[in-house]
Amino acid sequence: MSGLLPGDPAATVGGGATPRAHCVLAPNPSPMTLDGTNTWLLSEPGSDLAVVVDPGPSDEGHLRRVVDTAERQGKRIALTLLTHGHHDHAEGAARFAELTGTHVRALDPALRLGDEGLRHGEVVEVGGLEIRVVGTPGHTADSLTFHLPADGAILTGDTVLGRGTTMVAHPDGRLGDYLDSLRHLHTMAAEHGVRTVLPGHGPVLADALGAVDYYLAHRAARLAQVETAVEAGCRTAEEVVARVYADVDKALWPAAELSVRAQLGYLEDHGLIQGL
Repeated sequence: MSGLLPGDPAATVGGGATPRAHCVLAPNPSPMTLDGTNTWLLSEPGSDLAVVVDPGPSDEGHLRRVVDTAERQGKRIALTLLTHGHHDHAEGAARFAELTGTHVRALDPALRLGDEGLRHGEVVEVGGLEIRVVGTPGHTADSLTFHLPADGAILTGDTVLGRGTTMVAHPDGRLGDYLDSLRHLHTMAAEHGVRTVLPGHGPVLADALGAVDYYLAHRAARLAQVETAVEAGCRTAEEVVARVYADVDKALWPAAELSVRAQLGYLEDHGLIQGL
């Protein structure tokens, strides 16, 4: 979606980002995926075990590059985690599990390979690495954020991107849930030492609090614009998109329409508009 986040990115897309996180960029750039999907290779310094977050699309070359990157660092991939089930993050997970012999853990049971899922508040430990699981629904119902407390970093999937803003994937995603998730991330950044955003797409962000503040402000502004558009006579999501997102690349309008449907549902649920 449109817009630039405040502040300079902490690192370009791909390569080392924090002492415990290395990005392998998938070759699937598009208006929706930005530079491509960021597959994250996580490991405690000095450990020979690694965790992979979001293997990405079903691209054999990319999946093997992730394995090769770990091996060059002297590490064996011991576990695969998913932030959510969209294909650009999860489609390659089954093949990646074959290549690495790992289980795949996710919130959605349909995405799991193995007996264990993930839940909010859980702590995953591999080779001395601590990963805290944070439920952040809204973009999708199954969206998770992974907190690396030792790095003061969060892996946000599509909840917060490295460039621009994300969509609320109506009807699975819900705006009220998304706003609650952003507020929770805001608290983590303001009060619990989270400084760095490791997103599912786009560059790393050095100012987590500024990024979440921007997202909250952007959502409030868009919601006000949608309400104004309805008051001006727009009666369909398509009409609202044409009015509110007129300055956005039309390639992004289908995604914008999903967000608008989520916004209209939110406004109706809160009694701010009547059903269209």
